[in-house]
Amino acid sequence: MTITISSSSGDPIYLQIVEQIKSQILDGTLAAGEPLPSMRNLATDLRISFMTTKRAYEELEREGFIESFTGKGSFVKAQNMQLFREEQLRRMEQSLADVCEAARKAGVSIQELHEMLDYINGGDFE
Repeated sequence: MTITISSSSGDPIYLQIVEQIKSQILDGTLAAGEPLPSMRNLATDLRISFMTTKRAYEELEREGFIESFTGKGSFVKAQNMQLFREEQLRRMEQSLADVCEAARKAGVSIQELHEMLDYINGGDFE
């Protein structure tokens, strides 16, 4: 598992950890049942506070991405396909919102955006 903390990011460190672990789970880099580093080890490796990693793991557990067992550690939770789909939809919506904002600023019409999307996708939406 690779986590990179950016001091120039506007996001809090715990959120950077959460997003990177979620991405690795969703893209299959981290498989169901795979153990995560202990909170202390991750904090030491990243040179951050233990409380920051604890907050990140608690958030991941609350969102259903990991499960923790006292004395055993934290593990990637088997993904519920609905949860997976919802997370993917949320990411797509954010990306599309960013694209729409850029299009508005550049004076690109919705028709031009549709044409770009069709072109990029090979004109093949089902």
